[in-house]
Amino acid sequence: MERKVFTVTQINNYVKQLFVYDSLLNNLWIRGEISNLKKHGSGHFYFTLKDDNGAISAVMFRSHATNLKFEPEDGMSIITKGYISLYEKTGQYQFYATEMEPEGQGALFIAFEQLKAKLQKEGLFEQDIKKTIPKHPKSIGIVTSGTGAAIRDIVNVSQRRNSGVQLFLIPVLVQGKDAAESVREAIERFNNNHPVDVLIVGRGGGSIEDLWAFNEEVVARAIVASNIPVISAVGHETDFTIADFVSDLRAPTPSAAAELAVPSLLELAEGINNLQVRLVKGMEYQINQKREKLIYFSNHPAFRNPSNMIDQHKQYLDFLDKRLIQFMKASLDKKKLLLQAQTDQLSLLSPERNLERGYAMLFDENGNNLASINDVEKNQIINIKLKDGNVVALVKQKEE
Repeated sequence: MERKVFTVTQINNYVKQLFVYDSLLNNLWIRGEISNLKKHGSGHFYFTLKDDNGAISAVMFRSHATNLKFEPEDGMSIITKGYISLYEKTGQYQFYATEMEPEGQGALFIAFEQLKAKLQKEGLFEQDIKKTIPKHPKSIGIVTSGTGAAIRDIVNVSQRRNSGVQLFLIPVLVQGKDAAESVREAIERFNNNHPVDVLIVGRGGGSIEDLWAFNEEVVARAIVASNIPVISAVGHETDFTIADFVSDLRAPTPSAAAELAVPSLLELAEGINNLQVRLVKGMEYQINQKREKLIYFSNHPAFRNPSNMIDQHKQYLDFLDKRLIQFMKASLDKKKLLLQAQTDQLSLLSPERNLERGYAMLFDENGNNLASINDVEKNQIINIKLKDGNVVALVKQKEE
């Protein structure tokens, strides 16, 4: 009997057809843990899906991966939908995922926490990068649906508070697949083409799915990049979105955003009245203070009888003059006594005092003192000074 020999490709094609025609393997849900996750540059996800006792190679192509609301991570428990087929190049069978959701927590919740952590790490929530909301804006830009309750609430509150503030609306989609891009484009249009003093970005309440456009990264980065201060106004008071964290100011509702953005004419008028009252009281206080000082100085003796004050100062100057003369005289007398004492001390050391005790002083013809026998020559004429006169003598002999 002749043998029938198949090629590897033929066998792989045959096995692949077995998978194709198996109704269970063509459409199934698998529970498992993601391992060895790799995101290719093409946008495809390659990973291993495993449990305690086994593992299967898996892939999710970009066309399906772009629909995910969260970022898959190693160790994440998921439930995924898809089909089993054979990859003919390697002869391996693998799971082709078309849908995926985290097990236990919803995909939107996971996506929210992942993006929040990412942007917080970049410092986009920090208070010091937030812009100041102007106190008295002349114009306000609004990014919301053109037909929803949010725009009606904002307009009504704004008109009630201050009809002089101009409102500009760029209507956008606030939910659905294209909503995030619609919001981003409107924020950029205001910045580039319709500069206003402040922006209100938001919508009315709804489920997390309804509000999801304001949890998208493109909206968050558009808010951060805006040169115009942004007030977020998404949902109800208990709703929080990524837009709330990155905006310059969060309002719990669209109505509250209008309250925060639009200054009240009534409150401004009350403020002006209060300032006027404070100004008048301040002026009255200053005038009273100055009046009391004027009364005090007008009653001062220097103003009532200035000549008397001058006479008193003259008398005081005379007193100081007398004191100065006395001080100078006492100081001079003290110096005289000190000088006399020092003079007496010097006189005790004077050579002249030795002459009075019977001593004599010898000088040569030039008046030089002769202190040693070596200063004298034989036949030299010398002068001898005594206490009561001088003697001229001739040296006859020198003895050493």
